[in-house]
Amino acid sequence: MLDTFFIRCFKQPLRLTAKVIDKCGIQANWITLVGFVVGMMAVPALYMGNTSLALICVVFNRLMDGLDGAVARVQGPTDLGGYLDITLDFIFYSAVIFGFALMSPADNALAASFLILSFMGTGSSFLAFAIMAEKRQIERLDYGRKSLYFIGGLAEGAETIAFLILICLVPTYFPILAYGFGVVCWITTITRIYAGYRTLS
Repeated sequence: MLDTFFIRCFKQPLRLTAKVIDKCGIQANWITLVGFVVGMMAVPALYMGNTSLALICVVFNRLMDGLDGAVARVQGPTDLGGYLDITLDFIFYSAVIFGFALMSPADNALAASFLILSFMGTGSSFLAFAIMAEKRQIERLDYGRKSLYFIGGLAEGAETIAFLILICLVPTYFPILAYGFGVVCWITTITRIYAGYRTLS
């Protein structure tokens, strides 16, 4: 819901940073992979109950996710880059939630399972429409030059980042927050399916 707003706000700073990184010879895919590896360290951090370290890993991962796209736009987007970006993002999102289940199985496991199920809804509606949009050559200019077209919704990247940060800051409220965000994800899924039906029918 807020992605378009934040993309416009950070577009110019990211572009300037990306040009500097490009001059250093750093490839966008390297940034994606480093961000993913560091982000996945949130799982053992959560298992050990260290939510502060997990928060650092989450924030680093999301910063790298924004930066790799900016660098890719300078260097020229590739199919491999788009593939890695979306695949590793979905793995990372679910991994953080799994980390909370590991941290306190008795309290968090059911809520974590529900939320990961909800992620399947948002993820599948996202990717299925992207395939059809590519086939029909549909473009979404609001999001700039990206490898995949996707339908917006109530729960997009900005909202997911805010949620991940929030559960790291107040981990004792994870079950309530997970159920709440899961409902938001299902609302997003339903509206995406409806929008996809209207667009493709």
